[in-house]
Order: sequence, then structure tokens, then C-alpha cells
Amino acid sequence: MSGAAIAFLPRSSGAWAAASALPRTAKPLPLSAVRLKPSHYATAVEVNRKYLLSLDPDRFLHNFRKFAALEPKAPIYGGWESDTIAGHTLGHYLTALVLTNAQTGCEDCRRRADYIVRELAEVQAKRRDGYVGGLQRKRKDGSVVDGEEIFPEIMRGEIRSGGFDLNGSWAPLYTVHKLCAGLLDVHAGWGNQQALAVLTRLGDYFERVFAALNDAQMQEMLACEYGGLTESFAELHARTGDKRWLAVAERLYDRKVLDPLAAEQDKLANFHANTQVPKLIGLARLHELTGKPAYGTAARFFWTRVTGHHSYVIGGNADREYFFEPDTVANHITEQTCEHCNTYNMLKLTRQLYSWQPNGALFDYYERAHLNHVMSAQDPATGGFTYMTPLMTGIPRGYSSPDEDSFWCCVGSGMESHAKHGEAIFWEGEGALLVNLYIPATAEWKARGAALSLDTRYPYGTESRLTLDRLARPGRFRIALRVPGWAKGRATIAVNGKPAAPIFADGYAIVERRWQPGDVVTIDVPLDLRIESTPGDPDTIAFLRGPMVLAADLGAVPAGKSGRDVEGYDGVAPAMVGEDLLTAFVPVDPGRSIYQAKGIARPADLTFVPFYSQYRRRSAVYFKRFSDAGWAAEQAAFLAEQARARDIAARSVDVMHLGEMQPERDHDLASEISYPVTYRALQGRDARSGGFFSFKMKVKPGPLILQASYWGDERRVSFDILVDGVKIGSQVLDHDKPGSFFDVEYPIPEAVTKGKAEVLVKFVPHDRSRVGPVFGVRIFTAKPAPIA
Repeated sequence: MSGAAIAFLPRSSGAWAAASALPRTAKPLPLSAVRLKPSHYATAVEVNRKYLLSLDPDRFLHNFRKFAALEPKAPIYGGWESDTIAGHTLGHYLTALVLTNAQTGCEDCRRRADYIVRELAEVQAKRRDGYVGGLQRKRKDGSVVDGEEIFPEIMRGEIRSGGFDLNGSWAPLYTVHKLCAGLLDVHAGWGNQQALAVLTRLGDYFERVFAALNDAQMQEMLACEYGGLTESFAELHARTGDKRWLAVAERLYDRKVLDPLAAEQDKLANFHANTQVPKLIGLARLHELTGKPAYGTAARFFWTRVTGHHSYVIGGNADREYFFEPDTVANHITEQTCEHCNTYNMLKLTRQLYSWQPNGALFDYYERAHLNHVMSAQDPATGGFTYMTPLMTGIPRGYSSPDEDSFWCCVGSGMESHAKHGEAIFWEGEGALLVNLYIPATAEWKARGAALSLDTRYPYGTESRLTLDRLARPGRFRIALRVPGWAKGRATIAVNGKPAAPIFADGYAIVERRWQPGDVVTIDVPLDLRIESTPGDPDTIAFLRGPMVLAADLGAVPAGKSGRDVEGYDGVAPAMVGEDLLTAFVPVDPGRSIYQAKGIARPADLTFVPFYSQYRRRSAVYFKRFSDAGWAAEQAAFLAEQARARDIAARSVDVMHLGEMQPERDHDLASEISYPVTYRALQGRDARSGGFFSFKMKVKPGPLILQASYWGDERRVSFDILVDGVKIGSQVLDHDKPGSFFDVEYPIPEAVTKGKAEVLVKFVPHDRSRVGPVFGVRIFTAKPAPIA
């Protein structure tokens, strides 16, 4: 999280800290015991429920039946569900149905989940070997077949992976994990034993696959994304008591990533972020089951480093899906920030760590990411989801369409996130009640025979009221109300309208008394405006009110367009100038957290609103801060760079981010003897002698330029650049601009693009040389020639 690292200093496992008034451990009240009152959160759940019920389970099941030689009942969905990662959404969908049933009582969701499990059982019986799945495999001849055929190859030690591709299938074990997680959730939801039976047979199949591999081969296989499969096998052990599942879970351990974390070393830079978070969730579950300290140490250290040194102000992390060097957030404020899946998984890890040892700092992060990122990732007007939540000035969010074939990973995690907004409000431990999120809700607290009501306008209003509507019998116990760290202990507590004197400990105001039915405890937390700097750069700043990130409203996205259809922002990225910026914020509508910043923004005054609510509007979240003297000195260079970047963005037709999974798939990348690279936090791709890489890019009529980016201190290499088979340039790199990246422009002859919507761009090394690496390619329109 932006700002100072969160202090999370865990107590010894299973031991009381003498000075703490909190319980040693805690667990949330069941989701089924919590009902949301009207709020933006309740709206999100209902919009999501309708979206879930609009989907056709038989379309998700298409490949499952087809590859088991059963007739599909409906055509397959498009997007990722028609790619080799097919089947991953079904697992998310199962979990989302279970959560929605728990959160709302929707019986249609339960019936759908049971139907899917029956279908999977039929498919599994037909296949006979225990396998069940919808993933596909693309053979070298280009044919697409049942992805199950890769696993006998792997058992023979034939393992080929580029990080996301395993023997021609896109992250197959990631997809297997989603199905395992969904089956586990259906079993837990209402005791569906058929779900556990299907999962157990599927586990048998993969136990045989992994048993065939030695440790070196396991590590080679685990270089490909495998999701939270560790957690699934650990949980299967917990459900069945069968120790063989625990043994499998402990073998699903990626040493390259996890050993440094267990040694409390931050080597996360240039790792794909969402590939790693589920590994730590799995380790956390193993720590719970085995008590092995290293597993717990790795999980805690990872959480602390990510939230304190790798995260943006909204709680999300990663640029273009990858972690960067710690405390370099200011260098990574782009259109590709904050993949939603990352935050979905970080919140899951946060809940695990909190259950081990309650501490308000954990929920300070949870609240921030939940409010500012998760709530921004669903468009309440359509039910669509973001993949990325861009923090670059002026870049709108791109939401999936309910009528569109997308089914990205973040559509799946979005289905889950917006099914369960009540899951972390109320917790209990050792007879105490803990309130962690101030979201309007009612709850049944079974341990005390209590009915609870939480009423609040937070984070727009300062007060939250908890009422004990029913209590089986009066009794003495503790109620702990979280006091956010940014409030710096400034919270007022009242019981039945009279001031109370709580204990303040570990981020909570704790009231212990003899409670009776009808008692009301109130917390009032000031929601002051404040500034947060990015870790590592005190002069790249964001503005917040309480837990809520504020954004400068830069205008609406054109009607009828999603963020993915809108070209780059052509305005000026605003800067802030002054010594005391907050005094210039004038309330316009405090009840809706709307302010105007007068006299401090350049080039013009700005209106600030809650960031999460900017569903189809352009925003500015981060600002460069200057003193008056500093702005005068830097203004010319700052504006010139802004103008250059703005000019290129405005003229851009297509952009290719080389070395990154999704852009390369979107542009149909093909390659031989070519590898993704990472250098100085930038991803790229090279090609060795005898190889190449190529990809498709959009074009438009008129003169165009292809721009490629290179590192300026490469040893001598040479290569050609071709567009639809026509060489448009040859490039020699030889220590051109030491210490910096630089761009080279290659004009594209109009005859090459005439009448075309896209072209094939190809990079080919000269004999006994190599290509690049190339750190991105852009096609943009040429500037008109000046009039003589």
C-alpha cells in the first residue's frame, strides 16, 4: 500500500501477548449469517447475482463433455473459454454460486452448482481414469485437442514451458486448481458429497502424474503457473484426513520463488504477480495444518513486502501483471496497473493471516483494497469486470460486457469478489466480537444467540452504530471496533449514547462490559483529508479521505464505449504546486466526498471525487508535487515530456508489449528460438540466431511509423524489421545510449498497408547475431509534413 509500510509484527503462534486485549485467534461469522443492508456493496452483490444467473452452465461444460465423448448440450463460450485455458471459468463460477447462495440465500444458485457437479460426475465416469477437465492443447501442427494428452508426456519427463505454456496448453494446472477450488466450495457450502467424490478421483489422477516426476522435474513443471493447487490438496487432506494429499501439497512448492521468501528476502521483482500470491495462500494453509514455521514466515513476509513496498494507493499491485523493484511505484503508474485477480488473492491471504492473530493493520489494508480496487472493478450498470484498473492519468477502465465473449481470469475472480461483500465484516474469537469493516449489515452471532445490526454511511459519514437487537442472555464480553491506522487513535466511542472509555490496542477500541439486548455501541472516526506519497518517491502523491482514495474527475468516456475502445488521453497530466496543498481543498458536497482543489493544480483547478465510483470516467490519481520554486524550474521540461508522450499516445494505432503473456496472445505472437526477457523492470523479447518472432498489429490508412524500444547499452547485435514480408529497416545496437532506453522510428511504406486493417510485424536476426531485446513496439500515424 502506498505510504509507510504497514507494521505487522506477529505474536508467537498460539500465545497471548500480555498487553493485548484481543483474542489470540479469530474466525469470521459465516457468510450465510450475514445479510447486507442497502448500500453500494449490496447493489454489487445483486448485480452480480443476476449476471451469474444469466450465464449458461452447459456452455461452460461444452469441452468437458466433448472430450469425454459425450454430446455437448450447448455451444462453447468464446474468449478465453475457447482458448487452451478453457475450463478455468467453470471453477470460478461454482465458487461464485456457492458464495451467492450463502450471502443471499438464492436457491437458484444452489441448484445450478449441484447440476454442474452431476454433469462433472457423468463426465468423469465416462473417462474412467479420474480425470475431468475442459482445457485444450494446441499441437505443433496447429490442431487443437483435449488438453489431457499433455499429462502422459509430463509423466515421461517431457516438460516444455515458457512460463505460462505447458506442453502446448495455457497454464493447465492453474485451470485444474480453479475446478478443485470450486468443488471444495460446493462440498463446504451444503455438504454435497458428490463434489468431494469427484475431487477425490481427480486428485488420484494428479497424484499419479506428480508421483512419476523426480524433484528436478517437479520444479521444471512448477515453472509454469499452477494457481493455488497447493491449497486445494492441503484442503483435501483437511477434509478427508488422508495424509497422501498433504504429501502432494508439500511437493507443489516452487523453490525459486518461495525459498527466498521463507528466508525473508524480497526478490519479487520481475515475477508475474498473480502467479505467486496463490502459492503463499497455499503455504499459509500448510502452516495451519503442519505448524512448520517456514511456511508461516514466508506468507507473513510476502504480505508485508507486497502491501508496504509493491502496492499502489488503491491496494492493488503490479504493472502489466509483474512485480517491480520495491519502492518504485512512481515509475510504474501506467495503463496496465492493478490486475484484479492479484487483489482478490491478496485479500484472501489477508484473511488467513488475520485469523492467526487479529491485528487492525491487516484490515487497514483489506479495507483500502476492498473499497478502492474491488469496488472499482465491477461496473454496477452492466455487471462487467475490469482486468486492469489503470492509474495512469486519463486512462479509463475497460469492463467486460455481459454479451461479450471474454472470460478473462479477472471475470472469474470478479464473479467471486462481488458475491461475498459480507464475509469479513464481523469476526469472533474467545467469546469476543470484532467489527472490521463498516458496511451496513445484519448478522446472527450463534455463539451468543445474538442478532446484530450495523448501521453506517461510512466512508462518507464518520459514525457507525452496532446494535445488539437480540441476545440470548445478558453477559460480559468484549466488542472490538477497528480504529483505522490513518485515524491515529482519534476515535470516539459511546454506549447507549453515553461516552465510553475503551481499551485501545492493536488497532481497536475494545469495550468490555455486561451487554444486554438493545444495547448500542457507536464509533465515530474523523474522515480527514490527507496526502500519501508513493514508497520511494515523496513527491509523487495521492489524496485520500479516510480509507477512500480520491481522484480528479477528468470527464466522461464517450457514450456507448467501454474503456477498452477509447484511445489514449490527450489532456495534460496535472501537477500540484504549493507548500500546503490540503488547505486548498474546498468542500463541494462532503456527504459524497466531493471537493474542489483551487489554485494548486496545474494547468487548472480540479474537482475530486471517490476513485472507485469513476466507472466510465477518466481520472487522475497520482500527481507530481512541486514547490513554487521547483515548479518554475521544472515546468518547461515537465510539460515538454507530457506533450511528447501525449502526442505519441494520440497518434497511436496499436501497441505491443513484448514479453508479456496477454499482449502476446492478443497479437497472435509466433516465434522460434525466441525468449521473453526482463531488464530494469521492463519486459521484452529477443530472438537468437536462426530464430524470429512475429505478431499482428492494427493499421489505418495514411503514412505510419513503427517505433521499437531498445536498451542503450547492448553489445553489438544486428537484425531486420519486416512488415508483411517487406523489410522496413535494419537495426544495429552497439552501446548507443548507455544507461537509458531509447526509441527508433521506422517509416512504413504506404503501399505495404494500403487497404489493410492489420499487418504482420516480424523481427529476424542477422546470421550469427540476435534481435534486441525489443522492449515494446508501437505503430502510430506520421505527423503531416509542414506547409512550406
